[in-house]
Amino acid sequence: MTTTTSSSQILRHTAAFVSETLSQPELRRHLFSTLRRKFPSSTSQAALNPLNLAAETLENTISSTSPAIRASSLSLSEKLLLKNPLNPFSSLLLSLIYGLYRRPIEAALSLLDIFHTDPSFARTELAPVLFEELFLVHLLPVLHWYNEQRTQILPTLSTNVSYENDDCSISDMSIVFPCSKSLSKMSGGQTSELKELESNYEKVLDENCRVFSNYFKQVLENKDASRLIDPPTVMLKRIERVDQVKYGDDEQGIKTEEPRFENGRYNPIWAEAEASVELFSSSRGRKPKSPPPAYPQRVYLNNILTVQEESSWRLEASANVNSDSESESSLEDNSVGSSSSSLDSEAEIEENNREMELFEATKSQIQKLKQPISAESSCSPDRFMADSDSTSAGGGKNTPPKDFVCPITSTLFDDPVTLETGQTYERKAIQEWIERGNSTCPITRQNLQSTQLPKTNYVLKRLIASWQEQNPACAVLNLSQNTSPVVDPVVKSIMPLTSPDSVISQASLDGAVGELRHSITNLCMSEILKESELAVLRIERFWQEANVEWDIQSLLTKPPVINGFVEVLFNSVDSSVLSAAVFLLSELGSRDNAVIQTLTRVDSDVECIVTLFNKGLKEAVVLIYLLRHSIPNLIELDMVDSLLMVIRKEDNDLLNMCLKPRTAAVVLLGLILGGSGEGIASSIVNTVVSEKALERIISSLESESVEERIAAVGILLRCMQQDGKCRNTIADKAELAPVLDSFMGANDRERFEIVHFFSELVKLNRRTFNEQILHIIKDEGPLSTMHTLLIYLQTALQDQCPIVAGLLLQLDLLAEPRKMSIYREEAIDVLISCLRNVEFPAAQIAAAETIMSLQGRFTTSGKPLTRAFLLKRAGLDKSYKSSMRMDQLSNFSGEDETLEEEKAANNWERKMALVLASHEFGLLFEALAEGLKSRYAELCSACFVSATWLAHMLDVLPDTGIREAARVCLLKRFISIFKSAKDTEDKALSMLALNSFIHDPEGISEVTSSIKDIVKGLRELKRSTPLAFQMLKLFSEGQDSSAELWDHKELVQVDCSENGEVLSLVCFKDKIFSGHSDGTIKVWTGKGSVLHLIQEIREHTKAVTSLAILQSGETLYSGSLDRTTRVWSISNEAIYCVHVHDMKDQVHSIAVTNTLACFIPQSNGIKVHSWNGGSKLLNSSKHVKCFALVHGKLYCGCHDSGIQEIDLATGTLSTIQNGTRKLLSKANPIHAIQVHSGLIYAASSSADGAAVKIWNAANFSMVGFLPTTLEVRTMAISSELIYLGGKGGSVEIWDREKQNRIDTLQTGTNCKVLCLALDANEEVLVTGTSDGRIRAWGLS
Repeated sequence: MTTTTSSSQILRHTAAFVSETLSQPELRRHLFSTLRRKFPSSTSQAALNPLNLAAETLENTISSTSPAIRASSLSLSEKLLLKNPLNPFSSLLLSLIYGLYRRPIEAALSLLDIFHTDPSFARTELAPVLFEELFLVHLLPVLHWYNEQRTQILPTLSTNVSYENDDCSISDMSIVFPCSKSLSKMSGGQTSELKELESNYEKVLDENCRVFSNYFKQVLENKDASRLIDPPTVMLKRIERVDQVKYGDDEQGIKTEEPRFENGRYNPIWAEAEASVELFSSSRGRKPKSPPPAYPQRVYLNNILTVQEESSWRLEASANVNSDSESESSLEDNSVGSSSSSLDSEAEIEENNREMELFEATKSQIQKLKQPISAESSCSPDRFMADSDSTSAGGGKNTPPKDFVCPITSTLFDDPVTLETGQTYERKAIQEWIERGNSTCPITRQNLQSTQLPKTNYVLKRLIASWQEQNPACAVLNLSQNTSPVVDPVVKSIMPLTSPDSVISQASLDGAVGELRHSITNLCMSEILKESELAVLRIERFWQEANVEWDIQSLLTKPPVINGFVEVLFNSVDSSVLSAAVFLLSELGSRDNAVIQTLTRVDSDVECIVTLFNKGLKEAVVLIYLLRHSIPNLIELDMVDSLLMVIRKEDNDLLNMCLKPRTAAVVLLGLILGGSGEGIASSIVNTVVSEKALERIISSLESESVEERIAAVGILLRCMQQDGKCRNTIADKAELAPVLDSFMGANDRERFEIVHFFSELVKLNRRTFNEQILHIIKDEGPLSTMHTLLIYLQTALQDQCPIVAGLLLQLDLLAEPRKMSIYREEAIDVLISCLRNVEFPAAQIAAAETIMSLQGRFTTSGKPLTRAFLLKRAGLDKSYKSSMRMDQLSNFSGEDETLEEEKAANNWERKMALVLASHEFGLLFEALAEGLKSRYAELCSACFVSATWLAHMLDVLPDTGIREAARVCLLKRFISIFKSAKDTEDKALSMLALNSFIHDPEGISEVTSSIKDIVKGLRELKRSTPLAFQMLKLFSEGQDSSAELWDHKELVQVDCSENGEVLSLVCFKDKIFSGHSDGTIKVWTGKGSVLHLIQEIREHTKAVTSLAILQSGETLYSGSLDRTTRVWSISNEAIYCVHVHDMKDQVHSIAVTNTLACFIPQSNGIKVHSWNGGSKLLNSSKHVKCFALVHGKLYCGCHDSGIQEIDLATGTLSTIQNGTRKLLSKANPIHAIQVHSGLIYAASSSADGAAVKIWNAANFSMVGFLPTTLEVRTMAISSELIYLGGKGGSVEIWDREKQNRIDTLQTGTNCKVLCLALDANEEVLVTGTSDGRIRAWGLS
């Protein structure tokens, strides 16, 4: 009865496979690698690129944590695969993609496609467990058919094995028939028929896989179970012994693979060359086991490496079944290998003699089937091994039967011993195997119950002796030469045909052939290192001198010979021998991929080659290149220093090989650098730059090898990204024409690498150089570079488009912008499209950063200067100056050159801003406004800078209606940023953008609703940038009263009348210090609307008349009428007196520097006191009432209303205003003097209508006055306001620029304002009065 399968069963099994594959990266890599190797060598790289890209994207998706990136990557991979022809690789990738999508039905359908297109691979290598659980239950008739056919071929050998036997049932175990074990009981015809049956059996399984995969797909597609789908009939054709099963065009030949081991390279010394046919595997109870291989290998790493075992994903059928019953069955079937047979049984000896007669009877027939081994048959290692196997199995004239040859030594048995596993070995060989610490059978890898070897297998030994008597020539050959059977075909294949007329040539050639035969034999078989080394040198000479008639390549590509070369690499220390071996392996590997496959089967072989390379064998880099390791493996091999050493060497210093070592080194370095993480890549770049290999890599751009040119592009790109300072060197020395030639033949990844390289290269800090390089890129390509980029832009990936579009736009702008350009329009459209594509945040960020960099100014490291340059224009130019200072010192030779660069940069900026802002009437402004709302900080920042730049440029661009579009899209966003920004630079940038809109009535109208917040922000910036002050003036012009803009509110007042008058005030950081008439000093801190007294100290005995702060040392100085000046150290919590200076006179007012103090004494003049102890009296003829010390100059205000300037360095005295002597009337003394921004402010009486006069400090000319009626006693000046304090307790506030009064603050009525102080931010005014009160006023 036919078994039906439900869709749930199918999905359960397929989902298990997909889930397991997705969870195991090593399994995925193995499957992908196997599928790539299945493609024919003629497959073009273009056909493989989509598959490799999809596989790489899948891996990145699995490791990604971002749902958006995962979804977009999976969608891209799916579309890429669906556009390509169906093959096993694409089907597997689609299955895994659908698995990540959680679309199990589509994943299962794609997986079943593989069972239809390549059933043999699917059931043996891809998903054997899935085949066993899903397909095999339907294929039991095939297994029965196979057993019946085999029974007909071997009726006497099959009696002990039955499918109905309970001990060997279908549901219990896998049954494996080792054909070679029964070889001694079969005739040549039976052997041939059995192989034919096995071939047909495989074909039947493949065809049924295709049929049932279609059935399973129909079940899955029948979603609603609307129709009943019956399982198909098993396709089975009974055949007679020599009949063939044909299935039409889909039939594929059975390939004969060379013997290989999972953990080692091919070595005939260890190969047994027998094939096992696995009939079926059970899914019930347990899965088939595949124990890790433990075959002996002749690999010694004495002083170089340590062999490490590797695990393999390849599952191979075991040569024996792990069950006692089968072991017994196998031993009974194979009389030669049985150790339990009676050694003295005469019947058994007679039976063996009959078997030998059977071999002789069929000898002639088998000899006809054998093909002579020629140069043609030696071309393929697979063919060679197939021939050697058939020769051994057939028992040719001088070839001993396979059962007579030890699988380890490959020679006739001398002392055969049969282990408990049924395998027979030469006693000495197996003893050495066990003494090495192994406890398993070398062939079956079953654990041995005892390491004690059994007695000699005399039955087998007698059979061998009997055979040797009948074949004396072979016996003598075996004993005298001890030559491996695999060497004979190798030596025979080198016999070339010579002309019968050339006897001398024939004789010479025979001699050379004989020498080469001897060299190959020594290389493969000799255990003496010197002989093997000499053989390598001779073979190299043969290779160098070989002519076209010699087919040496086909001889040397055999796995035995390749392994011989590797053994020499492991053990030799002779540099010439090592170089010769590497040279030969490289030459052979470049011509025959089978050589590379042989070398890569064992990791220790590759590690040995890399170790030799790192120790100085530089030619080995070519062989490492040919091995085509994966990028993670290349990174782990740690050979960057050695690669750079090869790159620095001249080509003449290295061997002339199939590939230049420098080419191989550059390509490998490019792969390593491209696949490394940020940290490793940075370290490699530093090494490249520091070891001066950069120029050699730049010269690789001119290489004849396209691969080397593209690899050099990748390396130089990483260097510019990691260490931008090397960009000038690259731009100066690179030839770009060969790179442009490479663009047309490159794949998509390489094309983007080239475009990205050009894009980074034009980020020099000199605009003129950038434009020169752009001209080269535009003009020196084989075809139109702009047209080529335009076509490539249509197919580039989403996150690559902004960089391609940016370069295309720059090339288009080399000429003055035209009204219409398809290149420009397409490039800007792509930038806007990417900026708006919320599904690809990476593309949005790339587009915003590209637009920002188009401004055209860069640092020496290639970073855009757009933000710093805009800050400079906003008045915060410190960051720009610091970044430009080194650039100018290191790159510009003079002022003229700097001006030329600035002119070129301004011209470029104007052209670029015009085309960006004018595109589609300001469409870009709308995209930037959307970007400002993004949740990605990186995108917001780039959009903010780009929008600020374009808005600022509106002032210099012709108004074509785009200003209106910019205002509608961006003004509200800029106001919001200005109001909420905490960072001063962000606030300054938004202020710069707002300045572009407030000159229009519409802009002013929109700003009006937020005028107070904007004015507040401008006041915060007015001390840092003149632009804020200009904008404040603009806003104040539209106000009826300036007082609304300069609103002062009283914050707090405290009563200190118990300490007398408040004579002096000074602010420092968050503290306020006050000096009182009773000698007290108080320390206050202001928080909110409260003044907190944190310290009160009284160390002066008389009034503290003045306080001064030395900013550099955080030191407070106090002057007193007690003739002392005290020095106080300011800490966070309190002040401490650290020094007391005796001034010898009363101190009425004091100003200090690091070296001296100036103060007004009780008598005339002004005293200068050095901290070292000395003092002198200046301006002694004048009664000084007040003074100011600025930049080493004293400005004195005198009782007679005179004003003088005294240079402390020279003692020079200059008169600013002459004094007047009045005998009868009252004098007009100067009560307060201040110097600010190059102007001298002097306050006296208002008798002449100008109480405060303003003088120019440079030429002493009066430039203005304040017509106040207040009797001024003290004065404080900020960047915009003048505060005057005097009698009546009033404080007048004047506009410093317009010189008009803004407001008046009233501190009292019956008091005088004696002192004023402003905090560092000019936002708090502190007043001290004669009635002992301290008040604080805030500017709101």
